[in-house]
Order: sequence, then structure tokens, then C-alpha cells
Amino acid sequence: MWSTTLALAALALPLGASAAAVSPDVYPSPPGQGNGRWAGAYASARKLVAQMTLEEKVNVTRGFKTTENVCAGNSGSVPRIGWPGMCLHDAGNGVRATDMVSAWASGLHVGASWDRNLTYQRGVYMAKEFRAKGVNIALGPNAGPLGRTPLGGRNWEGFSVDPYLSGQLNAETITGYQDAGVIANIKVQHFIANEQETYRRPYFGVEAASSNVDDKTLHEYYLWPFMDGVRAGVASVMCSYNRINNTYGCENSKLMNGILKSELAFDGFVMLDWNAQHNLQSANGGLDMVMPYGGSWGDNLTHAVQNGTVKEKRVTDMATRILAAWYLVGQDTPDFRVPGAGMKNLSLPHEPVDARVPASKPVLLDGAVAGHVLVKNVNHSLPFRGKPKMLSVYGYDAAPPPTKNIDTLFQLGYTSSQEMGQAVLGTPRRFDQAARGGTITTGGRAGANAPPYMSDPLSAIQHRAAADGTWVNWDVTSTTPDVNGATEACLVFINAIATEGWDRTGLHDDASDALVLHVAARCARTVVVVHAAGVRLVDRWIDHPNVTATILAHLPGQDSGTALVRLLYGDDNFSGRLPYTVARNESDYPVYEPCGRGADNTTEPQCDYTEGVYLDYRAFDANNVTPRFEFGYGLSYTTFKYSALALSPSGSKSSSSSSSPTSLLRAGSSGGARLWDVVAHVEATVANTGRVAGHEVAQLYVGIPGAPPKQLRGFEKVWLRPGAEVTVRFGLTRRDLSVWDVVRQRWVVQEGRYPVYVGASSRDIRLTGALVIHK
Repeated sequence: MWSTTLALAALALPLGASAAAVSPDVYPSPPGQGNGRWAGAYASARKLVAQMTLEEKVNVTRGFKTTENVCAGNSGSVPRIGWPGMCLHDAGNGVRATDMVSAWASGLHVGASWDRNLTYQRGVYMAKEFRAKGVNIALGPNAGPLGRTPLGGRNWEGFSVDPYLSGQLNAETITGYQDAGVIANIKVQHFIANEQETYRRPYFGVEAASSNVDDKTLHEYYLWPFMDGVRAGVASVMCSYNRINNTYGCENSKLMNGILKSELAFDGFVMLDWNAQHNLQSANGGLDMVMPYGGSWGDNLTHAVQNGTVKEKRVTDMATRILAAWYLVGQDTPDFRVPGAGMKNLSLPHEPVDARVPASKPVLLDGAVAGHVLVKNVNHSLPFRGKPKMLSVYGYDAAPPPTKNIDTLFQLGYTSSQEMGQAVLGTPRRFDQAARGGTITTGGRAGANAPPYMSDPLSAIQHRAAADGTWVNWDVTSTTPDVNGATEACLVFINAIATEGWDRTGLHDDASDALVLHVAARCARTVVVVHAAGVRLVDRWIDHPNVTATILAHLPGQDSGTALVRLLYGDDNFSGRLPYTVARNESDYPVYEPCGRGADNTTEPQCDYTEGVYLDYRAFDANNVTPRFEFGYGLSYTTFKYSALALSPSGSKSSSSSSSPTSLLRAGSSGGARLWDVVAHVEATVANTGRVAGHEVAQLYVGIPGAPPKQLRGFEKVWLRPGAEVTVRFGLTRRDLSVWDVVRQRWVVQEGRYPVYVGASSRDIRLTGALVIHK
């Protein structure tokens, strides 16, 4: 085990120490134990691996090039004993680079749903499509980036800026994937603290950025959702391109051996992000699989065993961990004997393998509906009542793009890999935030796939208009469209795009804002719809009196337009809530620009995480900054009342009202399995006091002594008819109330008073109470 002295010297470093940040060595790499749910899988894996030669075990751990399929990666196989190898493939919202699959809502949209059940179902049905294509390992879900900078190019692939919400939805997705027989690969974008695209990997003699993060912040923020993933049984982890405390992620023994495999007792395998290996020592550092090809492994790894650089038992452990994952999800069945069989090159003649599951259609549509967030609705501007006589539709985001394109990247104007490299190196091409080629349903590159069809907003509105006899005006190209004075409502569609490979240059664009203001000046009922791959500021027009409704529509997937129309007409009620904070100004965010952007003559970019855990709403609360729309915010077509807060220790039949603090447990360590013990219960009554049925997302926040004023520690999404009420129940674990003690290297519950808040958002608190912890 690594020493506390090293930990204090390296990980509890004075924040802002930059190149002085050091990640200590932790050797050897601990072998998998095969405990709990892993026991049977390990028994089978050990039996099979025992039959392999050294060369065959090495074969299991590396990737190979093949023309048989277009999988993102193909592992080696062991034909002599019948092990077929595995196909590894993207993406976050469906199977990428193939046909006859679904395009699901992206991670950010799922996060905005705050819906555990829909998240699990999405995981199951998406994984069924991967499985039908012969994909063994789906490269997702994403436990990050957690949105340290709102400009992060891949923020849309993760669920939320909040580690608790992200962890809960990652766990549901992982369970869904693996229940369907596909290995989940959790990417803490990747493991760990890979929070920007600028300098995310080495280019042209420049090192990748070093995320310099102290031990406490690492545990309490960036590691938090990953802990949920491991507890959910995730079978694989992807290490990252970036450096963490000046050591590259895929050779960082402190992270892989010390935290992941020792502290969290992870029994699965660690794979690298494509070509992220730097040397053979990464094998001793805890890396188990290289992709897409052998890298410095293959024959070199065999020779390293023969000369004693790497012990054979380390290679045996690598192969065992990989095979155990294969057995864990039940891939030792005939339908997985030909990995990647459904992943043919689309440019060649092929018999399409239709992977779509008819039963998934309602889940696709419900998921698309659930991630829309209504943030403004003056005088019941929405839903449309009856059958409107005339509607007008404006904006480049209303219509479909001119061609089906898997990567949104090309809509953004990049023409060469050189320009892509310049973007990563901190000098991005200056383009608008908007993707002007048409509506967006996902972000770009590896996290995205192509839809079987695209239900765009304009087409969906026209189909409804045809049924209702509504006259529709539209202009999706002009920046100063004419507005028919008889129109009952004007819908303006704008967007904000992001993609792997570059960080955004801002949180709004002038042309789109001008379009909104132009229409609003001529239309008394202007409804603005924003499809966005992250935070999009709205203060240039949100207070305009004629902007009567605004929808943050995120990235809904293939059923985008259909879902929106159901909400506009009141067939469904808005139930989405923001998984991030919308500020009034860029300067309100505690971290805004990616570090190193625009830096001159730097070959060792350093990112000092001096803000610690004070990001998003935690920082807004601590600094008393008023947001435009707070974390957890979202409107509904109905209203809800909260009452009857009750707090009780676990196992107690008694409870207290919000007026008297509840004595809980004694302070002390919270290590091991005890970390997950439920130690307190919080209950509240939620009633629908409006006239229509709808979902409410009741949110629980806790104030931990010495920490941010409020931290999310529970949420329940409930559906209520008018006049109905329900009791929502939250269980608080020791982990929920703990902080990471750097000196003792363990989770600790402190003594003190813990305020408890239950409400409809991080700022809309309806009920308050307190828990008290004694020595």
C-alpha cells in the first residue's frame, strides 16, 4: 500500500502548485479477488486462463486490426480453446458507424430527466442493440466530464455536473447494460479528471494537460460517480489521455492500483483510451488491455515477462480480469461466438442486421420527452389551447440537416486533422456556437451515432397542423424573417453544439440571439426552443416581454420533434429539471475557460483545480451568486405543494418534524461496506395542487460541516394526478454524510449539525430540518 507520508506530500499538495503536483507510485498491481457477484465469473475465468500459454494470455490483453468488422476495437482471441475474443464499440447514445439501430437521447438529456427508471430501460434496450450487432463491450456510460468548465466539448456525453446525480444515473445505465449481456465501460472522461478537450492529449511535442487535483477533491467530487459505478458492478474502466498530478492516466499506478483496484476493490479490467499508452510500465501500473492495436505490448510484453520486467502473474491477472467480465454478463453463450458479426463496412454490400427492439419505441419517445426543461412560461403561454389557427416557425434549428451525418464535426467547419490538432492545442478556429446545418439531436464524434430517421421540429409541427387545420408559416434560413401579424405564436429554434476534440468558444452566439430579438420585437407570443449540448446563456433575450416561453430542449435523439410537439400541445407535461446551473454571465462560473487556452510557448500545460469541490450550484451558493436558472430547476403545467417533513435514524420507528433536530449517529470512520449503510431516513409529502397530471422531482440536499452549503443527496421523481399526494422517501448513507480525511485516508462522519433541505430545486427549498451527529 502507498504511504500516508507520500499521500500528504503529493495529493494534499498546496493547491496551485502546478508542476510540483506528483502522483505517487503504488506497486504491485493487486490481483482481482472475485468476491461477491464476481465469484462465479472468476471461477470460470481462472479455469479457462489456466489452460492458456503466456502468448495466448498476452493475446487476450491487446487489440488487433481486422477487416471482418468496423468495431472500434477487436481484442485477440484464443482459438485453440474456443475463446472468440471481443468487439469493443461506441457510442453513448446508440451503436455508432452502422445501420438499423436507434439514436437515443444523449447523456445530458438523460440527466435532465432525473428519471432512474427511464435511465435503466434506456440502458437495457440500447445494450440489446449492441448485443444484436455482436458488440461485447459498449464504450460507456460517461461519469464525466463533470463540467468543471461549462465550455467542455464533451459535457453533453455525461449526465450532470453534480457527482451525486451523475453517479445515480451511471449506476442505472451500467445495470441496464449488463443485465442485457453487454459489458459496460465507465468513462470518467476518462479515469479521471479529464475535464477539457484543450490539451487533452499530447501533440507535436507538447504534453497533455495535467489535472492537478488534491486527494480530498478527487474523492469527494471526481471519484464519487465512479464509486457508484463500481458498486453497480461495472466490468471495465477506461483510463484517460490526460495527466493527473503530472502522470499520464494510463500509467498512473496511484489511480489504477492504489484507488481503483485497492481502495474500491474493483474486480473488472482497465482498458486505455485509444492509443493512450506511453510505455510498457503501464502493465505494472494497472493497465489490463490496450486498444486499438497492440501498442508496446504483444511480443514486447511477452519478452518483458521473460526478462523479468513484468511478472507473468500480472499478465495472468490481466487475462483473468478480462475473461471474468466476459463471464459476468453471460457472454459464454452461442450468440456471442462471432464478435462484431453485425458491424459490417457500410460502403460494401452487406445484409443489414436490424438490431432495433420494437418494445423500445415507447422508451425512446418517453426519454426524449423527459429531458426537455421548461424554464419560462408567462401567463400560461404553453401549452397551446385547442387548435391554433396560425403558427410561425423560425430558425436554422427547426429543420433537418441536409444529409445524415454521424459526426456533427463537419458542420462546424473543420477541414483537416491539422485544424483539429490546433483546436486541441488551445487555438480553436473561431466559429459560431450554432450548428447552422439544421436541428441537432446529439453532439459530435465518438459519443454520437446516426439516427434511423430524424423527427425534426418543423416536420412534427406540420404534421400536427395538418390534422388540426392550422396554417403554418416558416422561414428557417433568414436571420431577419418576416412575421405574419396574424400568427398566434412564433416558435424560434436555435442551438448550441459541442463535440469531442474541441472546447466551446462561448456560451451563446450573437446571430442566434439577434434572431430571437428580431422575432420577439414583432410577435407578442414568442416561444424560444434551444437544443443545446451544454449550458447556453439566455440573458440577452430572456427578459423580453414578448418572449413568453422558453424551452431548453437539450439533445433528444431521433424522436426530437415528436417529443416537442407532445409538450407544446399538452399531450405530455414537462418533467425535466436542469442538471446544471444557467448563469446570468459567463464570469459567474467558478471556472470558465479551459486551462491553457491561448497560452504561448507551453509544453507542460498545468490545470490547477484550486476551486476544489466548489463548482456549479455549490459555488453559486457559497459565493451568494444569483443564477438565471438554478440547478434542479424546471417548470410544469401544474403546481406542487410540499409538507410533513420527517427525519429519523435508520431502524427507528420515531421521527421528528422539521422544527426539532434529529439526533443521528456518532461521528467516526465510515470505511468498507459500512460506507453504504443507510443511517437516516427523510420523508416528505408532495401533493399536486394544479389542474393537470404531472411529474415532480423532489430533491434532497444536505449541508455537511465545512463543506458547500448544500449538496444533492437524494431525488425522487413521482407522477401525480390533480389533487393526489404521495410520500417521498430518501435514505441517507454514511457515505452521503462523510468527508474524505486525507490524513487517515478514509471516509469520516464529522460531529455537528447537518441542515436538511427538501424542495423543487437547489434554490426552491420548501422544507428544512436538521440532523445532529455527536462524538
